[in-house]
Amino acid sequence: MDASFWHRVLPYVQDYADVLLYDCRGHGRSDKPDGFHPVERHADDLCDLLDAVGWNKAVVAGASMGGCIALAFAAHYPQRVAGLGLFDTTAWYGADAPKQWEERGQKGVTEGMAALVPFQKSRWVTERFLAEHPDVIERAVAVFLANDPQAYLQTCRMLGAADMRKLPAFDFATRIVVGIEDYATPVAMAEAMRDLIPGATLTVFDNARHLTPLECPDRIGDELKLLLQGAKAN
Repeated sequence: MDASFWHRVLPYVQDYADVLLYDCRGHGRSDKPDGFHPVERHADDLCDLLDAVGWNKAVVAGASMGGCIALAFAAHYPQRVAGLGLFDTTAWYGADAPKQWEERGQKGVTEGMAALVPFQKSRWVTERFLAEHPDVIERAVAVFLANDPQAYLQTCRMLGAADMRKLPAFDFATRIVVGIEDYATPVAMAEAMRDLIPGATLTVFDNARHLTPLECPDRIGDELKLLLQGAKAN
């Protein structure tokens, strides 16, 4: 995805805070440098971006891959975090993750990104949402198909290698969200991540799958507003 992924959530939070959306390296309009870029490099990118816009501290949130990056950023730059939102994500995809992610990335390279679309759509949102909001999914698919296959492969490798099961103590609020029908990062992964972060809250959304900011933007907006309220109180 690219920054437009968050456009459905934006109306629920833009009156409460300044909001910064960006395309991660390898995605959208950002550069697509060759080679492997671990999740820590993406965390460094976010730090550089905050420096560039003059933000010393922010509530940081991400979904799926973005959640991995947000967690890595919080682990390496905790002094820059006023609150953390981890949506539809995990600290570790498991022992088989490198092989599984490599296979997915290679399929995109050898067969084209379109070969992955049926699998992706079945995981992103529920069948009901697909039927009621085809325009939302069509836009998401268009963004997905615009990916450079080699950049997509490197992103898959980054996610397969990501392992953030050793975290420092966080002194900011952390809110975790997962859809009850999330097959990509299921509830058990969210529970394991919650257990890594003392004081973190976990909310399981009914009737939702892997991309809750697309399927439940109002509820994700509520989660972000709670983080913003806590950050302002401190």
